Amino acid sequence: MKKTILIFSLAFVAVCAGAQTIQDALRFSENNYEGSARTMAMGNAFTALGGDLGAVTINPAGSAVAKYSQITISPSLNISVNTAGGTPVPGETSPNAFGNSLTNSLTRFSIPNYGVSMNFDLHRTRGLKNVSIGFVANSTGRYLEGLRTSGEHFGTSFMGSEAYWAYGYDYNELMADRAFDYYNAPWRTIVAAQSGMISNLTDYPDEFIGSSEKIDESGNISVAGPLDQSYQRQTRGYKNDYVFNIGFNISDYVYIGANLGITALNYDSAIRYTEAAVDPDLFGIEYHIDDGTEAGQDITTYFHDMQYDYNYSAVGTGIYGKFGVIVTPGGGFRIGAAVQTPVSTTITENWSESGSTTYSDSQFNMSSESPVGEYRYRLISPFRANFGLAYTLGNFGLISVDYELCDYSTMKFKELDMQSGEFDTQNSEIADFMGTSHMLRAGIEIKPIPQFAIRAGYGLTTSPEKAMDQDGNIVYVSSMTDNPGQTMVHKGSFGLGYSSDGSFFADIACSYTRYRYEYIYPYDDYIFDDSGNVITYVPEIQNRRGLWNVMLTLGFRF
Repeated sequence: MKKTILIFSLAFVAVCAGAQTIQDALRFSENNYEGSARTMAMGNAFTALGGDLGAVTINPAGSAVAKYSQITISPSLNISVNTAGGTPVPGETSPNAFGNSLTNSLTRFSIPNYGVSMNFDLHRTRGLKNVSIGFVANSTGRYLEGLRTSGEHFGTSFMGSEAYWAYGYDYNELMADRAFDYYNAPWRTIVAAQSGMISNLTDYPDEFIGSSEKIDESGNISVAGPLDQSYQRQTRGYKNDYVFNIGFNISDYVYIGANLGITALNYDSAIRYTEAAVDPDLFGIEYHIDDGTEAGQDITTYFHDMQYDYNYSAVGTGIYGKFGVIVTPGGGFRIGAAVQTPVSTTITENWSESGSTTYSDSQFNMSSESPVGEYRYRLISPFRANFGLAYTLGNFGLISVDYELCDYSTMKFKELDMQSGEFDTQNSEIADFMGTSHMLRAGIEIKPIPQFAIRAGYGLTTSPEKAMDQDGNIVYVSSMTDNPGQTMVHKGSFGLGYSSDGSFFADIACSYTRYRYEYIYPYDDYIFDDSGNVITYVPEIQNRRGLWNVMLTLGFRF
């Protein structure tokens, strides 16, 4: 049985181009705080601490803790490392595609955090003593990865899958000049037909065969021979929060704050899938050519290779509010809490698909490219709440722990215009197959001397995803694996800090995030028995991703 941990299929994405999915909603709703070098080094466990501009998006009350104004900027270097390879295919003895476990990396420079906060002393001994106002930009999502894997396989093929799922569509309509504009078929199916990946099988225009397949005398269709298959995906982008903050210090005992937040996201993904015949002589295809004579001409050519590309981008802008409080009851203890309203984000998507197929006789080579599709919609991200407890050891150090939760089952897609129920299916799936994610963050800071600090932190985030088990029950995916840690995001960090006797300070930090395992199916299952059970599974790719982040924060207090 296939794994259900973060299943993300190229086939599903391509078929549903322009149709929003659970994965889209989760990707654009999750928060992965970067913060400043100090907050990152301490695992961003700052709900009860404050005093740092990297913590303002975590708890707005944190700006009121500092009794000084400050300005900071935090350049960062991000290095994404992906290791992708095949996994055993149940019930299949043939060589598994994507058997080569390959490691690839991408590097990107960014400035995930910068801001300014102005503190105004009201010169009171009690009541409202200080007011702070400021602007802070902070990254809450980093989309950066590049993966590639390949291998030899002869059980199934991309083109065979396309031929099976094209059943019922009219070949002549698929090949029409304006098929992308008016024919009600998935663009990928149109690309497959117009690029020669699939062709008409019989006199009936709605039956197809893939260019990698053969048909025997009994009418059985199978892959003609071994194929070299490869899968590549490259992703770039960000989700940044720009917040306007106000904070109040009441008697150095209670600190309250509020943010008006604007979210800006930019996401680009490019996927490429290829298949090539290991021995083209096994992939003979006969064509009948009308050459003007009564008999015509029969020509045999041989499939050589194919390529399919899917490009997707999304840009969006959202707005939300966040409110927080920090209480210092004494004895070194600090307690904090914050709640964030749902984020209403308007998203514009663009996508396109293309394909090509080459043969031994180049006159039969074909290619196709879709137009660029566009769609706009609104995504409502859920409420989130975080709570923190910290203990300070005078000027020597501190320990802090945060807990944050978010119920992703409340995410919703909405149309921009009149409500027609277009998203009813997606929203129902979100309610059924998404749940609550729990985030635990912890950090420690030690100052052996007043000017120098040593820091470390750790974070753990559980997956909100659910799936249907063998008994038909919908359960969290973490309960369906022998290693629940594969379904969680783990983050470790450390750093150093320097604060001069004047106004200048500098912090440096390094973090490593290990993301949830991802299982990718590059095309759909299509070989079934009479009862609809899968006889031969398509290959499965396991993707393991890690993200290194090295950050430097430079700041001035005044």
